[in-house]
Amino acid sequence: MSRISRSALLRAIKAVQEMTAEQKLGLADEIFSSQPNMLAAVLVLRSLGVPAAKQEFALEMLFLCFQAMKESGLTWPLITADEQENHMRRHTTLLQFYASLDGKSEQNSSTQQYIDAHPEQDLLAWVMTQSREWLLKSDPEESDKYVLQTVVNLVSCIAFVPMPVNASQRIK
Repeated sequence: MSRISRSALLRAIKAVQEMTAEQKLGLADEIFSSQPNMLAAVLVLRSLGVPAAKQEFALEMLFLCFQAMKESGLTWPLITADEQENHMRRHTTLLQFYASLDGKSEQNSSTQQYIDAHPEQDLLAWVMTQSREWLLKSDPEESDKYVLQTVVNLVSCIAFVPMPVNASQRIK
């Protein structure tokens, strides 16, 4: 079951789309305070050779993911660097498996199983749709893979982070 409802996701999308640059800077400060490892995952893209304009897309997806977490009303635990690394390894394994499949039919079936089993299907769908649109708008570069890995990893970390027993607490 999704911890981020569709209505919370829609509120987050609207909120981020309507934010000014100053408000986004404030949100970045909030992310730095409560989820610094998520911010670091995006900021490291620069050292991987991702151009600034393409880093901006990853930052926008981070803003959306974080705002969705806030809109959920849950108190989210710190997503650690170890959790991020574990999910990155998991994605690498999944991509290798996907590449090993014989045909489009098997690949499509595998993709559908992944989506069906994902705990945050709506968030995943939004991020993947935005990623596809982003890819179609820009000239492809080798570094695009780092951006995509980062944004998908953000969603997975949110989806699979263990929630504390008192997770029903509301964010103030």
